[in-house]
Amino acid sequence: MVSTATRRSSIMALAGLGLVSTLTLGALSSASAATVIDGPINLGTAATYGVLGSSTVTNTGPTIVNGDLGLSPGTSITGFGGAPNGIVNGTVHATDAAATQAQSDTTTAYNVAASLTPTTTGISELSGLSLTPGVYTGGALALSNNGALTLAGSANSVWVFQAASTLTIGSATRITITGGASACNVFWQVGSSATIGTAAQFQGTVLADQSITATTSATIVGRLLARNAAVTLDTNTITAPTGCTPPAEPVVTVAPTITSGAPANPTAGTPYSHTITASGTPAPGYAVSSGTLPAGLTLNPTSGTISGTPLTPGSSTFGITASNGTAPDATVGYTVTTAPAVVVTPTPTPTVTPIPTPTTTPIPTPTPTTTATPTVTPTATPTPTATAGRSTGGGGTGAGFGPGTTRNTLAETGSDATGIIVFGSVVLLAGIALAAAVGIRRRHQRPGTE
Repeated sequence: MVSTATRRSSIMALAGLGLVSTLTLGALSSASAATVIDGPINLGTAATYGVLGSSTVTNTGPTIVNGDLGLSPGTSITGFGGAPNGIVNGTVHATDAAATQAQSDTTTAYNVAASLTPTTTGISELSGLSLTPGVYTGGALALSNNGALTLAGSANSVWVFQAASTLTIGSATRITITGGASACNVFWQVGSSATIGTAAQFQGTVLADQSITATTSATIVGRLLARNAAVTLDTNTITAPTGCTPPAEPVVTVAPTITSGAPANPTAGTPYSHTITASGTPAPGYAVSSGTLPAGLTLNPTSGTISGTPLTPGSSTFGITASNGTAPDATVGYTVTTAPAVVVTPTPTPTVTPIPTPTTTPIPTPTPTTTATPTVTPTATPTPTATAGRSTGGGGTGAGFGPGTTRNTLAETGSDATGIIVFGSVVLLAGIALAAAVGIRRRHQRPGTE
């Protein structure tokens, strides 16, 4: 017996080590996108059901269902109706519209649970594990006889188990939820059929594609919802959770990818800025994951901006990681070389000799002098007085002015000489005409002239 117990403990320990190794490898495996849910899976109208079958619901013994019981599209519900048979502390919906809608909502919830991206893959045996919230996936999931599974979380923690084929919960097993977490938020998506062993203490909602069987005296805090086959009960107590946190819709998340180019080389003493950008949903945060930034520069973990003023020249190698909770994180390494500070020789500022501002002497405005228009006073034309003088010369007779002849003097006043000139010209012409006439007369008076 001791040998058998020791051998069994060794097997369990190896199984546990194998699971730990699988979990580590699973954490290292990467996915570029993920579908996550922040809250319980939305069961729709199926949330009020303790039991929902597709083909039949069959009960043996005094089973108690604390919640609704439904069947669709099948028509056979047996083993209920009061002691010594089963009791339903809720409403029985046998192939009615409510049961049909509940089956439709079960299918929707099943598909959502199956679509979630696993946080841990490759699990199979659950016994002896304490699991934090997450999505756990494997082929056939099992909790071996007398085994225990602990789910450690908080009031809002959610666990989803994805079994590609079967779920087998052994006899006398126990699932314990700690930290204020609730069976409201534990879901078992089963690709084929589920079996809950004798006297097992099971928690969570089973969403089975095929049948569900609860054997003698198993208790379930949760729901047994079968999409396409029967639900079989035997002296069980099934309690549908109430007062659960409102359900959440799944959200598709995408792992980050760094999209920005390499940072430019900085210069010591010169302000610097370069922003690391990355795609992904939700928006990723940033961290220096290796090496160090140049002295004087820092990284903003939200915006991804490297900024500051480099202090010293030299080469720096560092890695930047962008992460948003969806594996894998994105990490890129960079090497930048800080150049020496630029020495600027100041250009001497020439001394400017001030130019004296000339004093402007105002030029007096001349007062215009009005020149009076001269008034011409008419002057009476003077009558020239001719003083005749003759000079008797020997040898001939003649008339003219000779020495001693007194010339007529014309006097004129006024500033305009035009009249004087005209007048003088007339007098001159008259004198010439008179002289000519006198000459002609004298020739006529000479002897022999007639």
